[in-house]
Amino acid sequence: MTEGILSGLNILDFTWVMAGPYASRILADFGARVIKVQSGKTATGSESNGSAYFKAWNRNKLGITLDMSHPEARDIVLRLTAISDVVMENFSPRVMRNWGLSYDVLTEVRPDLIMVSLSATGQTGPWKNHVAFAPTVHALAGLTSMTSFPESPPLGVGYAHADAIAGLYAALLVLTALEHRNKTGQGQYVDLSEYEAMCTLMGPALMDVLANNSEAVPQGNGEEHSPAAPHGCFKCSGPDCWCVIAVFSEKEWRSLCESLGKSEWIKDKRFATMTDRMAHAKELDRLITEWTVCRDPEEVVEGLQKAGVPAGVVQNAEDLANDPHLAARCFFGQLEHPGPEKIMVDRSPIRFTAGGVSEYRAAPSLGQDNRSVYQELLGMSDDELDSLVKKGIIS
Repeated sequence: MTEGILSGLNILDFTWVMAGPYASRILADFGARVIKVQSGKTATGSESNGSAYFKAWNRNKLGITLDMSHPEARDIVLRLTAISDVVMENFSPRVMRNWGLSYDVLTEVRPDLIMVSLSATGQTGPWKNHVAFAPTVHALAGLTSMTSFPESPPLGVGYAHADAIAGLYAALLVLTALEHRNKTGQGQYVDLSEYEAMCTLMGPALMDVLANNSEAVPQGNGEEHSPAAPHGCFKCSGPDCWCVIAVFSEKEWRSLCESLGKSEWIKDKRFATMTDRMAHAKELDRLITEWTVCRDPEEVVEGLQKAGVPAGVVQNAEDLANDPHLAARCFFGQLEHPGPEKIMVDRSPIRFTAGGVSEYRAAPSLGQDNRSVYQELLGMSDDELDSLVKKGIIS
């Protein structure tokens, strides 16, 4: 892999599942040397190196094994910390502390260390030891309640949105702490609560409740803050095929009517103004659906986009993999993993004119980089490494 803009940055990575691994992957994508720490005892499920999930979130990383149940493992972590700029973990607060690897301890070997602890609800407070995955955080933060239609039970967003948000926050915080260290020489301990990160995205609903003493209710596909009508998701021809259409101006409304061959709607009193169209939104949506349901979503969207009407196809993973725009921008690439099949991966949407990484490295197999990390970086001899392997500390 060619050097990237973060080349020279060393990260010791204790993260797992998605939120933490996504954060360290972002940094690895731009050239940081990320050392992923695993144990053969816990490399199962989403942490199984052979799983598609693991491969997705751990590309461009080095992989080592270390069984933290052995007392000697702690000393090895301290040696790794001494050569690291950043330590990242997303366990519950008690884990690193129980290993004797709190920030205070780690800074004894690396005084300017930056450490990011990403947990469900933070390192302090009555819920600090609670564990959670993204759907739990969605519910706590109010997102699940708001992701629905009026007078309908909560639907939820259907994917780990909170993990993605927390991972992005964590990557940004590492860069912020590095900027601070460059100016002051001081490290940082970063306590990141995924719950609170998610709450920061609920601002409009919270402000509405606090300022207007109103009840926060889901809007479905409606648009409350920027009036639009039609504004929704419309059934198209084919199994589970849909498109979205949003009309924000009178010019777009006229273009929509003409594109659908429904010029008479322009003179219809029910749809004369934006206010009228919003008041008769259900009827308008029904009429539009009668037109879209007979057509492929690509056909609908292509015609509306040419007419200047905001519209998009609701794409699934297969659609994305074959998207011509993404292909033209080389958004997807293939990585060589153990086995006969190549794995398609998404690339970062951020491009630099200089300092960008041109080649990605596949996610590591279990302990793949043990010898290079322990011997080349830590200076272990063959006898020392072999002894640790025999004891089961390194597998």
